Amino acid sequence: MLLLVSVAGCIVLQPSRAHAQWWSHTPADFEECADAAEKAATKEQKTAALTACNAKFAGRRKPGGGYTYYDFMQNRSFDIAGPNPTPEEQKHIDQQYTEFLDQQRRDSIAAAFAAKQQQLQQANLKSETEKVPLPVQAPNKPQAAAANLKTRAKAAGCAEHSFSCEWPRLSESINDLKKALFGSSASKAKQRG
Repeated sequence: MLLLVSVAGCIVLQPSRAHAQWWSHTPADFEECADAAEKAATKEQKTAALTACNAKFAGRRKPGGGYTYYDFMQNRSFDIAGPNPTPEEQKHIDQQYTEFLDQQRRDSIAAAFAAKQQQLQQANLKSETEKVPLPVQAPNKPQAAAANLKTRAKAAGCAEHSFSCEWPRLSESINDLKKALFGSSASKAKQRG
């Protein structure tokens, strides 16, 4: 008899427990869950409830209807049908992430290649400028130039006492006079100028 009463009690209590679950309202999406979390008594309970809402619902309600999922790894949002992505939607998000990583890898390789090319160009430019010798002034160059002018004047068949033919000789005479009067420092100053 005791056994029969305990079995009957279990049967009677079972529907009431199921009935109580039917009456309890579980949130349908993050926004409803967050609204319920705001009604918590303490700040710690609110924080814990919001953390549970974040864990339970990945998507957020859009103002015009539907849901969106934000993937922080891609810094991008995806439209989804419900408060959580379906397996097909999750597969699409994962494929997009793989493509995102491939693009970042290609961009990184291209940037490294461009940097290497720029380094090579700078190194080539530097080595080319180092190879170009600086001109060295010969100590006897002015005398050679004057001798060259004399030979050109003679070769041109200048008329006697014409200014264009007499100028090289006159210029050489002036240089010799400067050397005699002021020494070789005057000729060095002229060569620098």
